[in-house]
Amino acid sequence: MASRLSGCLVGAVVAGGLFALGTTAVLLLHRDGEPAPQPVPSRSTRAAEVVEEKRLDERRMELTIRSRALAGTTKVRLLLPAGWEARRDWPVLWLLHGGLDDYATWTAKTDVDALTRDSGLMVVMPDGGKCGSYSDWWNGGDGGPPRWETYHLKELLPLLESRYRAGRERAVAGYSMGGQGAMLYAAKGYFKAAASFSGAVHILEPGVPQAVMAGTTIGCFGTDWKRVWGDPAEQRAVWRAHNPYDQAGRLKGVELYVAAGAGDLVEDLANRAARAFAGRLAGLGIPVRTHFHRGGHNHASWQRELHRAYPMLTRAIGVQ
Repeated sequence: MASRLSGCLVGAVVAGGLFALGTTAVLLLHRDGEPAPQPVPSRSTRAAEVVEEKRLDERRMELTIRSRALAGTTKVRLLLPAGWEARRDWPVLWLLHGGLDDYATWTAKTDVDALTRDSGLMVVMPDGGKCGSYSDWWNGGDGGPPRWETYHLKELLPLLESRYRAGRERAVAGYSMGGQGAMLYAAKGYFKAAASFSGAVHILEPGVPQAVMAGTTIGCFGTDWKRVWGDPAEQRAVWRAHNPYDQAGRLKGVELYVAAGAGDLVEDLANRAARAFAGRLAGLGIPVRTHFHRGGHNHASWQRELHRAYPMLTRAIGVQ
């Protein structure tokens, strides 16, 4: 019951998660004949420092990282492929968690370990904060920590490539708040494929600003919700910059998968967001695979959707 309530809270009130208050592989040429965009190359950074490296078992490695962007330490869990030490550029799948969850949730509540065991794929599961929204927070216009986007893309990603054998063939997927992050990070040019499961892919839909307010206030007690993106009216441009719906045009050339269920209040509303986002993509002439199904806002649904999206995600980064 606690897990169920947590899942509902994640979807209902955390940074676009969602309105409770209110494919084929990437080819050398894109479908329209234009060259497919390549992921942004990483640059080495000294802003992130590994303060602890722990092997939990033959596949799982856990890193504790001191981040300048976050002004503190955070963790990331890796699933390493067999023979990891023998290669320096493994294709990578990033999995982003939802609100109130953390870096260990994917392995704790889904079968991602078994799914990827013989894939020749490196899986990266970073922490994104309980209410982080995969964003550099506005903080009253002053910026500063937490800067989750900067940490993930400018600190963690190059660190993994320089020290942990991650390559530049990258795909990303996430659920709820993580679905928003997956699409935003793909829009930045860092990933060849992206999947959103029950994702916060339209944060300016009526009711969502109130959900952000409630989610940040309740889920991260004592945090002023306006620190994330400011006021939705006064800082409209900030909200749009973090809204996958408004950033959809930047996803051209990325292999896309969008899914949402129906059957409970939260997921019905997530479904509405997903359909609006998919419609926006269609209007822009950007192909997207969709799956609208019966299922709730929970990890069982997200595990099933990962299985459905997995062939597309892996083919896009050269994993057969």
